[in-house]
Amino acid sequence: MQGVAAIPTGVSELDRVLAGGLVPGSVTLLGGEPGIGKSTLVLQALASRAAAGSRVLLASAEESAHQVRRRADRLGDIPGELLVLPVTSVAAIEAAVDDTRPELVVVDSIQSVVAGDGVAARSAASGSVARVRECAELLVAMAKRTDVPTVLVGHVTKDGSLAGPRALEHLVDTVLSFEGDRHHALRLLRAVKHRFGPTGEIGLFQMGAAGLAPVDDPARLLLGDRRPGAPGGTVVAVLEGRRTLVAELQALVVRSTTQQPRRAAVGLDLGRLAMTLAVLQRHTDLPVRMVDVFTSVVGGIRAAEPAADLAVALAVSSAITGVPVPADLVAVGEVGLTGEVRQVADLPRRLDESARCGFTRAIVPRSAPPGPDGMHVVRVDSVGQALAHLDLVALVPSAGARGTCPGTLLA
Repeated sequence: MQGVAAIPTGVSELDRVLAGGLVPGSVTLLGGEPGIGKSTLVLQALASRAAAGSRVLLASAEESAHQVRRRADRLGDIPGELLVLPVTSVAAIEAAVDDTRPELVVVDSIQSVVAGDGVAARSAASGSVARVRECAELLVAMAKRTDVPTVLVGHVTKDGSLAGPRALEHLVDTVLSFEGDRHHALRLLRAVKHRFGPTGEIGLFQMGAAGLAPVDDPARLLLGDRRPGAPGGTVVAVLEGRRTLVAELQALVVRSTTQQPRRAAVGLDLGRLAMTLAVLQRHTDLPVRMVDVFTSVVGGIRAAEPAADLAVALAVSSAITGVPVPADLVAVGEVGLTGEVRQVADLPRRLDESARCGFTRAIVPRSAPPGPDGMHVVRVDSVGQALAHLDLVALVPSAGARGTCPGTLLA
């Protein structure tokens, strides 16, 4: 399809991920957990195209026209060029496309449609692999025949265990994943597969009462309510696709009341957290084995990459000793099992974004390249050096006193 111009959806962050928009005749699968905002996103895209004078069609297999209207009313004025078809039959969708010739079709959702109108068409269980594949194949053929870009909405559980949508990835041209925590406003849209452009770009949205709003500066959302000077908090720069997100990482430690201390992680990889705590226990005098450790990345994003290891170590150490990490400091580095701090990917880009957000100091691996102008870069070989530089070992007892909780934990 070289030379065929993509059709912008009118939603800037969606177009960013799609490298300009939807290609005529293409089929896009939009997956995500139920309730994450997929229906809102596609409805906003349809409304934007309809406002530009394009006829668009929403095949609503899960909601009635009245339910769609209630959601649309929250988003603002809906142009008359937006057609809503509350049906579950692929045959009815194909007939409507042939009759109305829309410029964009959305099917919400692929798990709820059936191949025909008869009883036999509904014999397979709703959402089963066989039924979903059959319907998807028919809709892909329709998109290629009519040259109309088609978006299929699919529900995927948090661990991706729902087989239906996963079985469609090889059938479609583009696979988009809509992610986020329903208890937080931030939503991430990423391209898992895209035949017409790169897959490294992500889109950021903020969910509000009026729908999804694009997020141009995520640092305002992620750092807006931060409490500088509070023990247990530090800042890390993580990569999400081609974008760098500067977020706060928090740790809370309490004296353990069980023989097996608890370790909890929200937005972090639990295995890497356990490894980092083991490094602190082995290479420092911090009484890690005596405390329950709770960690979280604020704002609903994930920082599961190794680059967050050093920030985790600093946050936990700060929570144990009661010594706050400087408010203008960002920490980036992978922690090895021998306590060394190792290089991570795209460190200059992480430091540039941190400097743009106002951070003037950074703790990084010894092999790190020079930092941006105006940022003081501290290079360390080990976790111990990083802790000593920040005076996070000032309240730690001697090696002979391991097991005594220092600082605020003595209370």
